Amino acid sequence: MKEAYVINQVFENGDFSQFQKGEYENCIFRNCHLEYMDLSFFSFNDCEFIGCNLSMAKLVSTAFREVVFKECKMFGLHFDECNEFGMSFRFEGCSLNNSVFYKTSIKKTLFKNSKLTEVDFAEADLSNSIFNNCDLSGAIFENSNLEKADFRTSFNYTIDPASNRLKKAKFSLSEVHGLLYRLDIDIDRNS
Repeated sequence: MKEAYVINQVFENGDFSQFQKGEYENCIFRNCHLEYMDLSFFSFNDCEFIGCNLSMAKLVSTAFREVVFKECKMFGLHFDECNEFGMSFRFEGCSLNNSVFYKTSIKKTLFKNSKLTEVDFAEADLSNSIFNNCDLSGAIFENSNLEKADFRTSFNYTIDPASNRLKKAKFSLSEVHGLLYRLDIDIDRNS
């Protein structure tokens, strides 16, 4: 079966199972139901997903290049299985709980107003990324490159400076306890 090539289309309120595997360029997906879909080997270039549910979608060799996700539910996604060539995206107002970015190179990624509960960023290259007003409860940072990353407006993170690269990373004073948790010290937040 020939793979689809779709350009400049808007898909709304649909179930993506009706669409063909292939390449989608400069397309908008609005309120689409993509949960549990097999999106393996699909390619999305300069696309925008708005208010979509992509939870538990299969992403083996899926290409995301210059993709924007806004207000999307994205639980349990394995971005570590995606095609890494040119992978770039940004997330605004998304819920990415329990998603995996293990060993991905996603430099300069914007995570804005998003829930990143228990997301696995182990061994990921997040250098120059921005975490703007994000909840990082239980997020895993282990041997991650966080150089020049900006966490100043984010909260609930625990990052071990001994096992991550943090040169020139930015943090707020009010959340600095997230860097000191391994020292097992009491920090009085009321003083």
